[in-house]
Amino acid sequence: MNLILLDPNDLTDDGHICITDPRRLTHLRDVHRSAPGDLLTVGVTNGAMGKAMLKDITSERAYFKLESLDEAPPPPLPVHLVLALPRPRMLARTLEHVTALGVKEITLLHTKRVEKSYWQSPELRADKIHQHLVLGLEQARDTQLPTVTLSKGFRPFLDQQLPDLLSQRRGLVAHPGMPNPCPRDIAVPTLLLVGPEGGFIPWEVDQLLAAGCEGMHLGPRILRVETAVTALLSRLF
Repeated sequence: MNLILLDPNDLTDDGHICITDPRRLTHLRDVHRSAPGDLLTVGVTNGAMGKAMLKDITSERAYFKLESLDEAPPPPLPVHLVLALPRPRMLARTLEHVTALGVKEITLLHTKRVEKSYWQSPELRADKIHQHLVLGLEQARDTQLPTVTLSKGFRPFLDQQLPDLLSQRRGLVAHPGMPNPCPRDIAVPTLLLVGPEGGFIPWEVDQLLAAGCEGMHLGPRILRVETAVTALLSRLF
C-alpha cells in the first residue's frame, strides 16, 4: 500500500482522516509499522493526492491530520482494454496489474474459448472488482478508479459496441501468428483486444480485422493472459 486511498467518508469536517476498516488498519500496523508522527501519502478516490500525519493508531482506528491535498494523480494510459474473461484467479491478478499500469477503461468480453462458468464467479461481483481496482491504485499511487464493463456476448459486442470504440481509437488485436509485431511507444488513443487462454478462434479474429482492427503479435512465445497484457501495455505505451 504505497498510498492510502480515501473514501470521502474517511474525511472529517475538521480536516482530519479517520480510518476504521480492518484491511487498511492491519496494513498500517503490520506492514508499514506506522507510528504517530509518520507522514504518509494519501489520496481521495477520483481526486487529488497529498500528505497526512498519523496522530493516533489503535486496533479500531487510525487518526490522521491532513497536511496537504494538492497533487494530481499520474496520467492514465490512452487505452481501452478489451479482455476476454480469464479464469477467476487470473482475473483478480490481471485487474490489479492493469490498474497499477494506468488503464482506466476495461471491458470483459465473452468469446468462444471462455468457459461460461467464469461468468458465475464471485470475482465478478461489483464489490470484488472494486477491491482489486483499489489494490492496483494503492500499489501505483493513483486515485482514479477504472470503469469495468461486462460484455457477455461476442456478437452483440461486435455489432453494438465495437464501432463506437473504434471511432476515435486505433484498434489492435493481440493474437499469435499475426504478421506484424506489437508496435512500440504509440501515443494515440488505442483499443487493445486480448483473447483468452487458447486465443481467439479464427472467426473472431477475422471479424475483428474486418471491423478495422490491426492484428499483431508478441513473438513466438505463448504467454499467460496476465503476462501478455502486462507485456503489451509496457511495449505499447
